[in-house]
Amino acid sequence: MSNYRRVFVSGACYFFTVVTWRRTPIFIDEQRVEIFRQAIRKVMQTRPFHIDAMVILPEHLHCIWSMPDGDCDFSSRWREIKKATSRQIDTVTNTRNERLVWQRRFWEHAIRDEDDWRRHMDYIHYNPVKHGLAQRPGDWPWSSFASAVKKGWYDASWGAQAPTTITDMDCE
Repeated sequence: MSNYRRVFVSGACYFFTVVTWRRTPIFIDEQRVEIFRQAIRKVMQTRPFHIDAMVILPEHLHCIWSMPDGDCDFSSRWREIKKATSRQIDTVTNTRNERLVWQRRFWEHAIRDEDDWRRHMDYIHYNPVKHGLAQRPGDWPWSSFASAVKKGWYDASWGAQAPTTITDMDCE
């Protein structure tokens, strides 16, 4: 049994890695990605949070959320997002009445400061290139990179080479 303990800080910013069941490539087209996006929007209506960055790859995703002041319950939000997505993608259940779309858990990291936030932003946006799915971050359709460029956080040509800020990071 793991000794892992989640860190809950009200109003904090968190980086997440969420993986599909046995790394099955689930998010392979716009329709399935949109199902996931709708699930997020549905949960945000009743349990608000802000998405700073996100990338959706076929078998996993990474994102950074900022939680509202006085709230640190990201776990129930992920549970509801996963449930809503799973209901739309797979109707078959196992003996535990689970749809085999997601791994049971997820990995989170409490963002410590602006440098930590920046490194995780870079990790998210470079991830499709790292996995050989795109030549540049801007080429991947299911990423917040274009939005980050519009906000002035990145130059559109960023990521043509592996960023040195993430060489020691492995959040898979």
